[in-house]
Amino acid sequence: MSSNQSKPRLSEPQVAEIVQRLYGLTLSSVRALPSYDDQNFQLEADRGARFVLKVMNSVDSQNQNLIEVQTHAMTFLHQHGLPVQTVLSTTAGELMSLEEIDCGNGCQKYLVRLLTYLPGITISTVAVTPKLLYETGKIAARMDKVLQEMDHPHVNALQRENFIWSLSNIPLLENYLCFMDGAPLQNIVKAVIDQYKTCVVPKRCTFRKSINHGDFNDLNMLVEEDQTNGYKISGILDFSDMSSGYYVYELAITIMYMMIENPRPVEVGGPILAGWESEIPLNEEERDALYLLVLSRFSQSLLLAQHAVSQQPENEEYLMTTAKTGKRILCQLWELGKEEVEKTWFQMAAQYADWE
Repeated sequence: MSSNQSKPRLSEPQVAEIVQRLYGLTLSSVRALPSYDDQNFQLEADRGARFVLKVMNSVDSQNQNLIEVQTHAMTFLHQHGLPVQTVLSTTAGELMSLEEIDCGNGCQKYLVRLLTYLPGITISTVAVTPKLLYETGKIAARMDKVLQEMDHPHVNALQRENFIWSLSNIPLLENYLCFMDGAPLQNIVKAVIDQYKTCVVPKRCTFRKSINHGDFNDLNMLVEEDQTNGYKISGILDFSDMSSGYYVYELAITIMYMMIENPRPVEVGGPILAGWESEIPLNEEERDALYLLVLSRFSQSLLLAQHAVSQQPENEEYLMTTAKTGKRILCQLWELGKEEVEKTWFQMAAQYADWE
């Protein structure tokens, strides 16, 4: 089933009916939020109480064990002091409900969850300082350290063997190169995939294993003003891409996405790396692979966005959010080369090493 067919498309009246029936809430407003494969809504109920309704796509909704683990992870992180949403129970005491809904293409089954609302604005909308980048790297590492302690009967569901968004599956991107349709960037992406196979795959046995959030991007992080007229991290959103991986994957993903809106993207890696290593210092092989892993995530994001647009042309603006500047940054990183980029990252990281 294509992503176009599996993505839910509930109307506001359908949302209001589901929330009333499952949670006993009468809504005063429903606002659709941007989404990739799922459908998310910000809800306001009586006396101004706010929530987020997450409706999973029909394909992922079939894997209830995976979603149970993701739901448990959110609670586990919240209990350990990280600013994440938690899932609210239905009036029947369930954390999720599999609903049969007709979104215009016949009835399909979608898993529905109601989440707590977190205050703040996305980090993509503020001027990000080196200090905030340091804190971003630090909280990403803390999150993965806590997740590594988590236990759950279905934790093996995170072994998502052919999950296309896993950095372990970069070679699978060769099947998507055709969606670049001969664009100049296609040669760079192909070269990144080839280098990944020869330079990263043999080293993966030396990387330390972890559970990854997998989508630690500038739209999934919330910030709010602090007492110094700067910003502090107030929320971590969207655990749908969680999978088993390696610590260095999370770091690479974080660096890549925080480059997108930054006017000096190459310099982003330094303070993030310093924040990360204040919690989890990299080993030699992880450090050597970091540059290529960041380029691999850019390639992944660009190719899969191009593919998604072919499936959901009406959602092109959101799907291509990263691609707009991502193409330029990938070219810049490639042209600078590994040695030059690493020099920038590692020298800057050393400057921020004692920044607490």
